[in-house]
Amino acid sequence: MDGFGRYLAAAVAARFASEGMGLAVVLLALERTGSAAYGAFVLTAWLAPHVLAAPLAGAAAGRTRRPRLLHAGALAGFGAAVAALAVLLGRAPAAAVLAVAVLGGACGPMVTGGLSSLVAGLVPAGAGRDRAYAWDAVTYNAAAVSAPAAVGLAAAAGSAERALAVLALAAALAAALAASLPYGAAPATAAAPGRPALLGAGPAALWRIRELRAITSATTLAFVGLGSLTTCSVLLAGRLGSPGAGGVLMTAFAVGALAGSLTLGRITGVEPGRLARWAMAGTGGALAAAAFSPSLAVAAALFAAAGVCDGPLLTATLRIRAEHAPEDVRAQVFTLGAGLKLTAASLGAALVGFAAQAPPQWLLLGVAVLVLASAPLHALAAPRVPAAARGAAEPATGPGAGSATVRGGRRSRGGP
Repeated sequence: MDGFGRYLAAAVAARFASEGMGLAVVLLALERTGSAAYGAFVLTAWLAPHVLAAPLAGAAAGRTRRPRLLHAGALAGFGAAVAALAVLLGRAPAAAVLAVAVLGGACGPMVTGGLSSLVAGLVPAGAGRDRAYAWDAVTYNAAAVSAPAAVGLAAAAGSAERALAVLALAAALAAALAASLPYGAAPATAAAPGRPALLGAGPAALWRIRELRAITSATTLAFVGLGSLTTCSVLLAGRLGSPGAGGVLMTAFAVGALAGSLTLGRITGVEPGRLARWAMAGTGGALAAAAFSPSLAVAAALFAAAGVCDGPLLTATLRIRAEHAPEDVRAQVFTLGAGLKLTAASLGAALVGFAAQAPPQWLLLGVAVLVLASAPLHALAAPRVPAAARGAAEPATGPGAGSATVRGGRRSRGGP
């Protein structure tokens, strides 16, 4: 297996563990304490550290001389925290459980943006790298398809504790595969000699470059809603007469997302910002319809439709980051962008935890409204003129080399 093949295997295993956490934690909390809200708060503690850890992880990834130790060690720490939660949740004091969740969540940016930032070092610039980012997006969706199903099966066959053990083993496999990657093949994310990437350079780039600011703000808002989707699916399934079928709804969403990423996500003729807006609008509309489903089958079909629309969003997001992130802070841009989304998801998980007694259909409708609102937010924040048209009017500002679609291209001027 070549370097990129091993990368894909590591990414699938790591993201399998990450994607399964939401459902497994909620199910284990229900099993041991009878409270879905407690599971939502543990999930909040797991997701919340991402925004603080992300710039640190990105800066470390861009400057470390031992990337193998950094990436493999972070994945191993991630897996150890999952295993600890399997033992402690519902048995140890809540403060200890939340502390473990916070420590495990601090490793999360290396599972998402940290791994994605390695693609540029494994695949040469050009059309092949664009395809590599599309495959990287597929790993998220493949994990999202398989993880809820595996968690549901493991919980049904034994207990949710067994499901968390499966996730911990997947994280350990990811750590072993990450240790085997050829990190020395190409210095993709290291800062240029004499120009070290400062800790604040990534956040500055996300704010200064309009394309990055637009996609980051829009996806962050969308993930305030999507972060509560797992808990909402459990509650909605209960309202529809199948309390244990929350995993069915999330699996339907994930299957749709995988189909969307393999089809719509591979459309390169559509500008990625426009593709992202279509994805957010379609996802929100389908979830709004699902809120008032008369049966579990109808809800599952609408969750699948929402997933099909959501599938291209990650591909579009990765393309935008790769096209517009400066070379020396690419790792920070990837980890911070992912960290902001996941921290927004933790806020959504906390909100639904506080509102868990509300009718599930209204909770899901709130999710849909947030996702729908992210599309016009992106339209307002994005540059008004296509990048190709701006090229003749302003000087180049040194785009990142992450994509073939901007060879020698231009980024928009910074500023609000």
